[in-house]
Amino acid sequence: MTNPLLAEWDTPFALPPFDAISDEDFPAAFETARLEHLAEVAAIAEQPEAPSFDNTILALEGAGRSLDRVLSVFFSLAGADSTKRRQELQRDFAPKLADHSSQIYGNETLFARIAELWERREELDLAPQEARLLYLTHRGFVRAGAALSGTQAVRMKEIKARLSVLGTAFTQNLLADESGWQMELSEEDLEGLPEIVKASARAAGEERGAAGPVITLSRSLIVPFLQFSPRRDLRETAWRAWTSRGAMGGETDNREIAAEVLDLRHERAGLLGFETFAAYKLETEMAKTPEAVRELLVAVWKPARERALADQAALEEMMHADGANGPLAAWDWRYYAEKRRKVEHDLDETALKPYLQLERMIEAAQTCAHRLFGLEFKPLYVPLYHPDCRAWEVTREGRHVAVFVADYFARASKRSGAWCSAMRMQGKRPVEQSPIVVNVCNFAKPSAGQPALLSYDDARTLFHEFGHALHQMLSDVEFASIAGTSVARDFVELPSQLYEHWLEVPEVLGEFATHAETGEPMPKEMLERVLAAANADQGFQTVEYVASALVDLEFHDAAAPEDPMSKQEEILAQLGMPEAIVMRHATPHFAHVFAGDGYSSGYYSYMWSEVMDADAFAAFEEAGGAFDEGMARRLEEAILSTGGSEEAGDLYLRFRGRMPGVEALLKGRGLAA
Repeated sequence: MTNPLLAEWDTPFALPPFDAISDEDFPAAFETARLEHLAEVAAIAEQPEAPSFDNTILALEGAGRSLDRVLSVFFSLAGADSTKRRQELQRDFAPKLADHSSQIYGNETLFARIAELWERREELDLAPQEARLLYLTHRGFVRAGAALSGTQAVRMKEIKARLSVLGTAFTQNLLADESGWQMELSEEDLEGLPEIVKASARAAGEERGAAGPVITLSRSLIVPFLQFSPRRDLRETAWRAWTSRGAMGGETDNREIAAEVLDLRHERAGLLGFETFAAYKLETEMAKTPEAVRELLVAVWKPARERALADQAALEEMMHADGANGPLAAWDWRYYAEKRRKVEHDLDETALKPYLQLERMIEAAQTCAHRLFGLEFKPLYVPLYHPDCRAWEVTREGRHVAVFVADYFARASKRSGAWCSAMRMQGKRPVEQSPIVVNVCNFAKPSAGQPALLSYDDARTLFHEFGHALHQMLSDVEFASIAGTSVARDFVELPSQLYEHWLEVPEVLGEFATHAETGEPMPKEMLERVLAAANADQGFQTVEYVASALVDLEFHDAAAPEDPMSKQEEILAQLGMPEAIVMRHATPHFAHVFAGDGYSSGYYSYMWSEVMDADAFAAFEEAGGAFDEGMARRLEEAILSTGGSEEAGDLYLRFRGRMPGVEALLKGRGLAA
């Protein structure tokens, strides 16, 4: 029978036929599609005709479509619904994909054609997006080592292969630690917790087949537990497990992997003529240099640390008033910060949560997209990869725009965090295709028959990932490889972080923050307290983030450290890290940096983008409000529809007319007057 991964998909909007695909279809489909792609590339390289944009660059753009389809399905499953078999396949595919990439980028005949076109680019009369694709293709080959030869080329291939294996191992080790740990609780241990947290712990216990309620390492469960549990001993146990992910010893320990990754990256950068990996990585980003990144992070660190130290003293005083002795510990911070928020802002998270129903927040995000960009969302009832998933057809004025898939609930088979991906990117040439966009989150799943309730942070995450989805859905470029989120890493977070601002628009919360039981809208005074408390505990949040970003940068802006854990401690000591705060992502579970190259030397990019998002939302407020039609059109035309068709800085200048300074960020976080 025909492998469903290789057949034409006669499904609505050519969605993957998940109900017809089994894990055993992947090995054969992967190998067939991989060989087909190599044959297509060889045909492009070896054709007798002189190189042209169409027969080389455009032909490369169209090659490998079968492989793209197979891998988009596989990696969607591997990240959001992992199984032992899928992990085995992931380990098997990783070195083969690295070799596959090396064969393409190491094809000397192909690179000669690309290099010739690059040399003759002024004679080719290319349209702007064609010129951009040629530039990016040539740059990509050079940065991948296509200009290397002899032993250097061989070594580059070896490094890439090893890094792919290490990245996969890092991810799977982390998933094993997260899914393998749980803290079983008695009903007595639940005393003092809000009913919502109790219900989540019981639901987690049911899902895992435990005898009673459990706390897992899912952020949506462990953070509320740390916020509300009066049991300091249980908080410490949970916190130590959470911060020890990837460093629990045994086969899943990531510390040696991190050391080897850093060493190989440094060697890779040296082969390409760069002094450090950070210099290599940042060359293509908006920041351009490690010095520019460091300047931003240090500018934010000082006021954030001062705020955090003042908060630490205040929280410690509260703890002592409770009868606990000694200094405030890291597992105490969230508990007393929540108490302080309740006192200072009269805001109780447990009273707030019933107003933040998942269904209403989905509706809020989609309604904002309709008001801003005219998008309509119609539920699609199609087979998806997990029963928790749901889908919508996205249209505008009756025209199909995209398919949006969402997978919101935490489960043991899903890696932690939240992300946006595309099963298919938008493009017009050589084949016209509309995007299939996926948002994945890890919200606590409610008990059967109960509504899913979110924390304010969860609701912000939903809007954040939906902002990424809009970047994909509204893409309107010629080529898929420059569509949607195919932009500089320190620009890609702008649309997502900007969209978070619409959650804070009073009329949005006023309409969609309705009580799960009564249906009543959030009281005006509570809404005002929610917005007033938006910057509560910003010292803590900023310090834990900036510390992680600086450790990432220093790891990669020098020779690789022999012992990354010792280097991490050295960096934090030099910064004067407050004693009761730890990095948001310590090295052994820093998946952004070590699970792949995506955010390596680039974790700073959230803050780089935040400098712009604070300024960009101010443009709406200056123009006439959050739903100003002219600014929405300008945002779509300058940023959301353009993908990577131009340099990120040029796109932002077109939208705003100037580049912002760090002052907007500090003011937005409440760290400056």
